[in-house]
This record gives sequence, structure tokens and C-alpha cells, in this order.
Amino acid sequence: MFRLTGKINTALFDLDGTLINTNELIISSYLHTLNHYYPGKYKRVDVIPFMGPPLLETFESIDKMRAPEMMAMYRSYNIANHDKIVTIFDGVYDAMKELKQRGFKLAIVSTKLSDVVEMGLKLTKLDEFFDVVVALDHVTKAKPDPEPVLLALEKLKASPSEAIMVGDNKHDILSGKNAGTLTAGVAWTLKGKEFLQAYNPDYIFENMKDILSIPEVQQT
Repeated sequence: MFRLTGKINTALFDLDGTLINTNELIISSYLHTLNHYYPGKYKRVDVIPFMGPPLLETFESIDKMRAPEMMAMYRSYNIANHDKIVTIFDGVYDAMKELKQRGFKLAIVSTKLSDVVEMGLKLTKLDEFFDVVVALDHVTKAKPDPEPVLLALEKLKASPSEAIMVGDNKHDILSGKNAGTLTAGVAWTLKGKEFLQAYNPDYIFENMKDILSIPEVQQT
């Protein structure tokens, strides 16, 4: 979708792998679950491609019949180990604080369920910055469909032309593009900066504080 770039006042963020480092938690949750059902079959490198899409979609691609029980095991392990493993990425807290002080409208757009999203935000003290959270249980279609981004914009009373979608996966970039926002990938994605560049985001951030110096933000 073509859009003219100008000043923006709204920033939407994926959570996992973008604002907070849940990489090791997600990997260990997948390995815990998959090694229960398929002992010795899956290694770390095998589960990295599973990061990004909704859990049910991933588990259905492995075993459609047992996907719900596999998802339940994953979530149980994930929640039990969440606070021991999850951390915040460098520069994120200060960037969110500065955006909030500049009057930006901020939202989380995630493919996780809302209960786990809230856990991550509270643990890292990011919850003070986000009045709007759009999680998997709030939509009928997940990213890369534009629905989650458009719902967040609706709740914020913002338009796509005023917004940027920031994430660590192709689903984030494509969802933003499909909704008509600016897009940015983060260089600390576990899949590698080059992977995201293939989807032509408007920006790649080396540190989250980079968002504060892009022209569209500087114009506000």
C-alpha cells in the first residue's frame, strides 16, 4: 500500500523480541514441549523459525490433532518460567519514556494472548506507557493481516498515515504495510537484520532510541 511519509504521532510495537527479550523463554518453551512429544527430534535451530506466528498455527503445522494439548503444555511452562528469564532490551525503556513525554500515542500489537502480554509489560515496567494492547485474543486474524494494527489505531483514535509499526519479524512489517503505516524492523531480531531487510521496512533500528531521531518523529 502506497503512503506519503510525513510527521507521525503514533507508534505501535510488537512485544516479544522487540521491546522485551523473550527469545530464550520461547525457545526453551518450544523445546520443552516438542521434546516431550518427539524426544530428540528438535534442536534450538529448528524452533527459531517458529518464532512470530501464533502458537496454534505453529503447532497445527506440526500435528493438527494434538496442537491444542501441545499449546497448553507450552503455555504452562512459559508462564511458570516467564519472570525468571525475560528481560528488557537496551534503550527500550528510555525510548518509550521519551515518546510518551512527546505526547505520542503508544500501543502493543502482539500475537501472544493478552494475559502473557500483561505479564511482560508489568515485569519490565513498560505497562505505564501503554494504554492500548491488541493481543491475539482481541482479533480474528493475526499479523500479517492488517486487522491488529487497524484495531490498535482505532482504539488510539489515530490514522495509518500518522503511525509507525515496529517489530522483529516479517509479520510485523507486513501487517504495518498492509494497514498503511510506516514500518521499522529491529536489528536485534534473532532472525537477523538481513532477514527483515528483505521485507523492505522503512527503517531498521540498531537501538530502540533510534526511533527518536527519524525524520517523521523529529517533525512532531
